[in-house]
Amino acid sequence: MKYLIRNASLIILSSLLSSACTSIPAQLSGEYSSLIPENTTEKDMETPVRWGGVVLETRPETDYTCFEILSRQLRKSMRPESSDQASGRFIACKPGFYDPEVFEKGREVTLTGKIIHIDTRKVGEFDYHFPVVDIEFMSLWPERRESVHFDYSGLYGPYYWHYPHHGYSYRYRF
Repeated sequence: MKYLIRNASLIILSSLLSSACTSIPAQLSGEYSSLIPENTTEKDMETPVRWGGVVLETRPETDYTCFEILSRQLRKSMRPESSDQASGRFIACKPGFYDPEVFEKGREVTLTGKIIHIDTRKVGEFDYHFPVVDIEFMSLWPERRESVHFDYSGLYGPYYWHYPHHGYSYRYRF
């Protein structure tokens, strides 16, 4: 009985701790439109959105800073997916100064706000229609770290004598 209670409490504690690590910031939670930037039209003005993606450019102006963002689908944690799939581009603006060295190209952000208008700008030679979002809250995600993987598939693998790979142990060999 003692072991059952201990094991059950360990399972409950570990599930609580793991769910705490994947919680959504309070400012990003809530119900938002499923609208994506590439499908935005003039009739979508004042629609509350929760969008995320990768910063392409940061432009500080006199009283505000605007960010050009390549939209990406959001994970359950509200962090943008790291994939080649994009959902269009959008401009997001926030009052105040935000340093372009901090919000540099390639950084991931998630934000909430309302669509205030559609701006037409050039992307190369193409006239692109950017939805412009007035930011209520923005989260700048930490940079992703590259994982280090060791290749054990060489001649000897992780064990010099191939102990686990042949199904028997060299320790008992005569």
